[in-house]
Amino acid sequence: MASEAAVDLTTGPSRAQQWIARARYYLPTLVVAVTVLVLWELVVRVFNIQQFLLPRPSAILQEFLREVQLFLNPGETSILFEAARATLWSAVGGYVLGCGSGILVALITSRWTIISEATMPFAIAANSVPIVAFAPIMNNWFGITNPASKMAIVAIIVFFPSMINTVRGLTLVDTRQLELMRSYAASDWKVLRALRIPNALPFIFSALRVASSLSVIGAVVSEFFGGPRATLGVYITQEAAGFDFAKAWSAIVMASLIGIAFYLLVLLAERRFMPWHASIREN
Repeated sequence: MASEAAVDLTTGPSRAQQWIARARYYLPTLVVAVTVLVLWELVVRVFNIQQFLLPRPSAILQEFLREVQLFLNPGETSILFEAARATLWSAVGGYVLGCGSGILVALITSRWTIISEATMPFAIAANSVPIVAFAPIMNNWFGITNPASKMAIVAIIVFFPSMINTVRGLTLVDTRQLELMRSYAASDWKVLRALRIPNALPFIFSALRVASSLSVIGAVVSEFFGGPRATLGVYITQEAAGFDFAKAWSAIVMASLIGIAFYLLVLLAERRFMPWHASIREN
């Protein structure tokens, strides 16, 4: 009986059962999304809402698929996908700069409590400044058509969440574990590498997930204040100004897809570098 129980414990659910469990998990989200789109389509058609107020989802999808067809055709050029590429480059560049520098600064400030306590209020205050306040300044510094201005805005937006979360993860260490490391005469580097950084990883990846969405938002919003034609922010404003709201909404859909893909990549990296965490084991 003991051996049979051991076999049952190690076998686990089959692959089919896992797929069924995943389908049940995502089914409510899919049902809500489909319901909202169907109601949106019906409301626009029944009440004859004009396109410049609210285009139909079918019109948005048709415009988006037309851009996809242009992108897949070697002889054609899709302005939407070119704009998405430029915006993605700004978002990723600013994300790497902002999160990387935020984690690096957190590693430095968490080493000395006085520096951490002195800089944290300034970090929180700077984090509350809206994006629109930085955009004109960065455009003046780097040039309105220079991608560095958009990267700088994104870096500022994601810097403070990554820094604050990393500092929390590095400092909120169990005192019993820290005393145990000290009892073995572990050096500061050993304590950082074996205790503080593993303890901070859940905080860091939590900030990275939030920053993945913020980076796309910051890149698109910064482009509202000017930039090359082939960027999503400029594309949306110009198409909206020309009352072609189906194209403007297709660009919004593209920005949403970029944000979702970016978030999923960070989630996969979290599962790769932190498989021991309880939340991942439960999922």
